[in-house]
Amino acid sequence: MAVMTTTIKRPETLSVQDLLADPDLTHDDLTLLFDLAERVKARPGKYAHALRGKQLAMIFEKPSLRTRTTFEVGVTSMGGFAVYLEHAKPRLGEREAVKDIARNLERWVHGIVARTFAHESVLELATNASIPVINALTDLYHPCQALADYFTLREKFGVLKGMKLAFVGDGNNVCHSLMILGAKLGASVRVATPPGYEPKPEVLEAARTIAGETGGGVETSHDPMLAVAGAHAVYTDVWTSMGQEYTAHLRNQVFAPYRVTKDLMAAADSGALFMHCLPAHRGQEVTDEVIDSPQSVVYDQAENRLHAQKALMILLMQDARA
Repeated sequence: MAVMTTTIKRPETLSVQDLLADPDLTHDDLTLLFDLAERVKARPGKYAHALRGKQLAMIFEKPSLRTRTTFEVGVTSMGGFAVYLEHAKPRLGEREAVKDIARNLERWVHGIVARTFAHESVLELATNASIPVINALTDLYHPCQALADYFTLREKFGVLKGMKLAFVGDGNNVCHSLMILGAKLGASVRVATPPGYEPKPEVLEAARTIAGETGGGVETSHDPMLAVAGAHAVYTDVWTSMGQEYTAHLRNQVFAPYRVTKDLMAAADSGALFMHCLPAHRGQEVTDEVIDSPQSVVYDQAENRLHAQKALMILLMQDARA
């Protein structure tokens, strides 16, 4: 697909004060984020003081490698500082009301990054804090991941409108974010899951409504070959998300036909890319042959978490007051 340019004047600020869920972002927001991420990646030194003196509180109920590292490195590399608050035990709201946590943190820091189980926890933080709140993953959405993913695809293909992305596996938070953002960008997202593991109906309906407005498309089926046929990118995720470990044995059996193999990739476009948000369970949702192949861009996605989130923090936190 050829690179397209535009002379349309776009806003220089996001339409939102927080990043809570993918539906909150407009097409202009996405363009602004991707354009800034591209500049930040190309000239990181230019932004070395973009968040000088800014503090970021990071609340994590779940383990993390990429999210924690990229946010900490990102804010530090721009002159700020991160404070990590581990909340696995007790979870957010169990020891102290979420409202009180938010109202304390807003006095000390300039932004909150929250990785929680319940999506409502992130919403409650944002409702009660006057500083920006960023959803670093909930059971409903993973917007930071999807931003990095579509930024990666823009780097590889130049244009996102009309591209075909296949998601094979569990209709989880990553799948939700990919559907919503793909629809906003005018892409075609095809999802294949086992029966009973489809995306949430309300998210699917929202994605289809958006796609109807942008010329994109969102389709679901139980046939991975149908989803992957002609796709420009094939995406998968772990079969068992954090908090679902007790279902792992059953899921390993149910999802076995949805493993991304060399044969499945052969059904995609000849130049198709393989994508995974990581961590990957090699030999389960994807074979080593695929994830280690030249088609794989999983480490590009991981790197781009840093650049996309740096752009996000600049746009949300640069003018924040604690």
